[in-house]
Amino acid sequence: MTKLNQIIAVEKGVKSKALQDGAAAHQKVQKPALLAGISRTYQPKDEEGEQLPPESSRVQVKAEEILRETSASLTRLFDVTATKDWANCAARADVTVDGRTILAEVPVGYLLFLEKQLAELHAFVKKLPVLDAAESWSLDPSTDWWKTDPVRTIRTKKVPRNHVKAEATDKHPAQVEVYYEDVPIGYWTTVKFSGALPARRVNELLDRVEKLQQAVKFAREEANGTEVADRRVGDAVFGYLFA
Repeated sequence: MTKLNQIIAVEKGVKSKALQDGAAAHQKVQKPALLAGISRTYQPKDEEGEQLPPESSRVQVKAEEILRETSASLTRLFDVTATKDWANCAARADVTVDGRTILAEVPVGYLLFLEKQLAELHAFVKKLPVLDAAESWSLDPSTDWWKTDPVRTIRTKKVPRNHVKAEATDKHPAQVEVYYEDVPIGYWTTVKFSGALPARRVNELLDRVEKLQQAVKFAREEANGTEVADRRVGDAVFGYLFA
């Protein structure tokens, strides 16, 4: 018995050949010169007249022959595609992760859909925002946000001070230099909040997606190993079309 994965393996080649054959057939029937032939003989009016050789050209392309060739090429394509599509209706497999069946008897077409969606989900999860590892975070039950412990910092203000470099005398005024001193005037208490995720959580999600991806691929391979019955629909189609 033929298996579904064998049909899938040959389908691309059969499609490619059918397209090439179809293009070649289309070109042939679009060239009137290839479909035309002629035969001409010359006879002078009398015996003294000029003798000319006969002229002829053969028909190189017969439309009915092109139809037969096209029918043969497309019949193979129709049969292979029908065999695959009929088999896809019956080919099913379970998606199992760590011994747990996530989905049962999934059709192979849906398994292909799952593979594509999971690839996109993997890319999405990989880009999820992660909490800054430089901070210590805890979950705040009142807001459902992550938050840091309060950090207290001093707020200062620059206050001018005078530094007497030289005392005043009866001849010279005092020499005074102004400088600024940071004087504490209050305190900031800062708590940071975040809606991002812990790295552990993101890694867990990635692990789950990757496990499910592998399970879906395995299920698809299993489903594609289903034995199929060869379908013969091409003869019926072209037996009607080109009869």
